Amino acid sequence: MIFILLLALILLGVPFAFAILGTLTVLMGTGDLPYHIRIVAQQFFGGMESFPLLAIPLFILAGELMNEAGITHRIINLATAIVGRLKAGLAHVNIWASVIFAGLSGSAIADTSALGRVFVPAMEKEGYPRDFSAALTAASSVIGPIIPPSIPVIIYALTVSGVSVPGLFLAGIVPGLLLALGLSIYVYFFAGDLGATRSEQPSRRHAFLHGLLPALMPVFVVGSILAGIVTPTEAAAFAVVYALILGVVLYRNIKLVDLPGIFARAMRDSAVIMVIMGAVAAANWVLTFERVPNMLTEWALMSIDTQWTFLIAVILLLLVVGLFLEGIAAILVLVPILHPIAMALGIDPLHFGIVVIFNLMMGLITPPMGLCLFVADSVSGVGMGPIIRRILPMLAVQFLILLLITFVPELVTFLPRLAGY
Repeated sequence: MIFILLLALILLGVPFAFAILGTLTVLMGTGDLPYHIRIVAQQFFGGMESFPLLAIPLFILAGELMNEAGITHRIINLATAIVGRLKAGLAHVNIWASVIFAGLSGSAIADTSALGRVFVPAMEKEGYPRDFSAALTAASSVIGPIIPPSIPVIIYALTVSGVSVPGLFLAGIVPGLLLALGLSIYVYFFAGDLGATRSEQPSRRHAFLHGLLPALMPVFVVGSILAGIVTPTEAAAFAVVYALILGVVLYRNIKLVDLPGIFARAMRDSAVIMVIMGAVAAANWVLTFERVPNMLTEWALMSIDTQWTFLIAVILLLLVVGLFLEGIAAILVLVPILHPIAMALGIDPLHFGIVVIFNLMMGLITPPMGLCLFVADSVSGVGMGPIIRRILPMLAVQFLILLLITFVPELVTFLPRLAGY
């Protein structure tokens, strides 16, 4: 009955976090001891009382500051200077601008919104169909949460013990670059006739000089973490200071009167994530008390005898879950259950973490609940149907990259092992 209530609330459109809290309130209010309704409040706020979690609102704030500072055009010019002369040059620029932007925001939704407002009209002007431009922007935005710094990576590492944030950061670099390369190959061979090479090429020297400081932010952030100088939370604070210096002092695109609005937007976006984390922490208390993860682990170990069988099952499960559940919520709900099984089967924790994150981030561009699809539609105004038709081949490319990193673990673990993780 409790599961039916939760499913009914979700189908009625109740936000996921509040559907969980409402279901838990009913369970705690009607259940036997030690269930008590105050446990919901205790576990909800306890799930948010973590110093490492402070990195999430700080990275979101850094991304907001970078967007407001006018960094987007500098990144696009930098990407144009690198790949703009290729066949279908502007489409390649769209993809590789997402790679650079990934190091600033760590959010696919922010990537789609910021880059889409520039690329959709610019690509249409150069002869690309508007729906293709919107689909490509959404598809390439998935790179954002995979290449560090990444908010889903931080949440994943906080959800389970024994997984290193710096190690996961490093593990995401090669898969993110492979995803960009795969989309570029698709564009070059199958979409090159949709548009032309960008006619106006910026000066390479000018583009590198003006794009260097924004591009260096992820280098400083991730490098300082890997060097052991700062924790991920302290690195997020450094990113905020770095973005403030660029926006307020150097570029002067941010005025002091703009800061309250920027902080308010960052707090709003952070609150959504934190409420989900608190609600799932309360739900996880119930699951742990009822030994659900232990029972599922025992059942899986009796039913699944190889790593590859388990990984295939996880891929299929997460692809289905990603159709209906937002990625961060899915990480918080499923990872505490799946991670112990993966460890019992001897799967590398960094490899498993990136496979899960990559898999769930694909859900951002899969109907019916793909958030990046909705953002791309709002930016382009072409409708969901045309965008979905255009994005299906790009989803196939992403699925091939997912299979590649799943069955060739060295692609994920090479860099972390090189750095000693």
